[in-house]
Amino acid sequence: MESISFSDIAIVSCGTLSLELNHLKKEGFLDTDRLFFTTPGLHEDVRELERQLIERINTAKKKSDKVLVVYGGKFCYVNGDEPLRTMRKIIEEQGPGVARIEATHCMDMMASEEERERIAQEVAGGEKVWWMVPGWIKFRHKVFKGWDKGLANENFPRHTGGAIVLDGIGYVDKYMAEKPEEFLEYSDWMGIPIQGYAVALDRFKSLLSEQARILLKR
Repeated sequence: MESISFSDIAIVSCGTLSLELNHLKKEGFLDTDRLFFTTPGLHEDVRELERQLIERINTAKKKSDKVLVVYGGKFCYVNGDEPLRTMRKIIEEQGPGVARIEATHCMDMMASEEERERIAQEVAGGEKVWWMVPGWIKFRHKVFKGWDKGLANENFPRHTGGAIVLDGIGYVDKYMAEKPEEFLEYSDWMGIPIQGYAVALDRFKSLLSEQARILLKR
């Protein structure tokens, strides 16, 4: 992959992905100090998501005229009151200096739909899987804010292949070793087993680079 500099770009992201983005910054791939995060798990509160996203973008614009938004599309922002108002529409309203990476949600940023199907076949025999990224573990109480055991029982057990965490930073193994009781409690609350699956961050890097190139040409 041809390297690209992000030094002239500010990044605005869902806080759920702060672990991966800070990892990429630490390893030198993201050579920018302009990282801005919204609260993790705001897909449950689209009004607050939109408010924070626009506020962070406006803050980022004060640092750079190129802003890259790390948010999914149709699954991260679903406005029941205004179905025609989409994430794409919100980003377009922010002007030509703002672009969003092309992915449907954070799991899609780590592994494509085809890759997830392959992983589900390999790990869960093709059964239905509840996909997560490490931020869904670290920020569990924000991501599932307002969820009780009853709501958990309605949603998770039908995923007979369990929960798979697409882990590009070695978070799950470390978490299981350091906080095994918390990990087991989380699995018990979901009513399904949770396991990590190591992935490379190549797809994520490629998606970031692709939009960065588009931004830098504008």
